[in-house]
Amino acid sequence: MSEMHERDYNDYYRIENEKIRSEGSFAPFTFLCTVIILICAGLLMLYSASYPEAISNGQPHYYFVLRQGIFALLGIACAAAIYFIPMKVIRLAAIPLVVISAVFMLLTSFSPYGVTVLGARRWLDLPLLPQFQPSELVKLSVIIFLSWWFSSTRTRKYIGWYYVVPLAVILIFTGLILMQRAYTTGIHFLILCLAMCVAGRLRLRYIIIALAFLCVPAILYMLSEGYRVRRIASFIFPSLDPQGLNWQVNMSLSAIAEGGLFGKGIGNGVYKMGLLPEVQNDFILSSIIEETGIIGFTFILLLFFFFALLGYRGAGRLSTRDDFASLVTIGITTMIVTQVVINIAVVTGLLPPTGIPLPFFSQGGTNLFIVIVECGLMYKMISIVRKQGDE
Repeated sequence: MSEMHERDYNDYYRIENEKIRSEGSFAPFTFLCTVIILICAGLLMLYSASYPEAISNGQPHYYFVLRQGIFALLGIACAAAIYFIPMKVIRLAAIPLVVISAVFMLLTSFSPYGVTVLGARRWLDLPLLPQFQPSELVKLSVIIFLSWWFSSTRTRKYIGWYYVVPLAVILIFTGLILMQRAYTTGIHFLILCLAMCVAGRLRLRYIIIALAFLCVPAILYMLSEGYRVRRIASFIFPSLDPQGLNWQVNMSLSAIAEGGLFGKGIGNGVYKMGLLPEVQNDFILSSIIEETGIIGFTFILLLFFFFALLGYRGAGRLSTRDDFASLVTIGITTMIVTQVVINIAVVTGLLPPTGIPLPFFSQGGTNLFIVIVECGLMYKMISIVRKQGDE
């Protein structure tokens, strides 16, 4: 009887191992193809949306897409390098990354290297480096740090610090982000950290207590600036200022309506000619739908759906093999997916206008670079399943 049980167990193990190997080989390749398509589609649609702005500013028609393409190549190179970095090194980088991110945020707010754009001091211009937004690095650094903290067996020995340290890191970086007048980025960061705390199995009552303490200060901070109050009032009552604060959203909805089912064709949109301000940035989706219609919008949604599906399924398979890799995958997937959801809600008038770009598509070299690096890290994590299936 024992020999029969042993044979059954070996057969079960062999079948499960083959399943892991087949799924592990399929998922990384599919994920890689999805990311490549998103990068290429993003560059194509950015060119279509941005060339009128480039020409009107006296720049070559390919000015914006060329800059974006350079950041994409740099991101791909770094993502390829990350694949060969041992997991131990990535874990060890958790604390240094958080410290570097904090220094960059402080330099942005309190040094001459900080750059103010449209009244917000969010950019850092250091010698020998391209201008970038440190808040984008903060999100990735905190994901890696929280993943390391929640997956480490050593940190669980100190019960008090186990809860205090991650909450302190989250609150410190939230404060640094809000100092840059990036309220929506701060909310997005908190949503990401909340997902990480839940995935890290932090006790729910501590999360609820932390959120309760944050609610009142968050509301007061939101109401502390007149432009935020006007933006919220205009969102709730669109007829108050249709030619002012609501102009961009109204034009966005008009562009979407003009697209119809099949769109006007790539390059044939008219709202990018000045009717929709800064269309190549946060409202690029409106131009995409105008030119490719509901069909094009559905295609983009499917790409992001596959991205989320592969990310969360990969994290699920990793949860029993490598907690750190699983948490990193959950964090990156959640960060990118929530950006997509917020951006879609803004361009369709379901949320007030914010500064959250559409990943892979909106103009912004820092965002695209970090997103591609994160995808490289996700690919490395998802590939762990395949490697373990081959062992």
